[in-house]
Amino acid sequence: MLLVKSMSYVTVSAKIPKRLKELMNKYGIKPGPVIRRALEEEVKKRILAELEEKLRDILSEIASIPDEEVVDLIRGDRERR
Repeated sequence: MLLVKSMSYVTVSAKIPKRLKELMNKYGIKPGPVIRRALEEEVKKRILAELEEKLRDILSEIASIPDEEVVDLIRGDRERR
C-alpha cells in the first residue's frame, strides 16, 4: 500500500448520486477499496509532479554551472583519489 506506515485510519465521505449507489449494490462494488485506490493514485501523481518540478529546478541550476568549473571539479576529485 502506498504511504501506509501505521495502521491508524480516518473516515472520509462523499456524496454520490442515488442511482450510482444502486448500481454499486447491484454489482457488489464495495466503495472502500475503490476510493482508497483512486486516492492513492491521485496522491502518487501529485508526488511525482512535485518531484518533477524540483528536478527541473535542479537541472536549471546545474545548467548554469560553467563547463570549465565542472571540468575543474572532476579533475580535482580524480587527483584526491
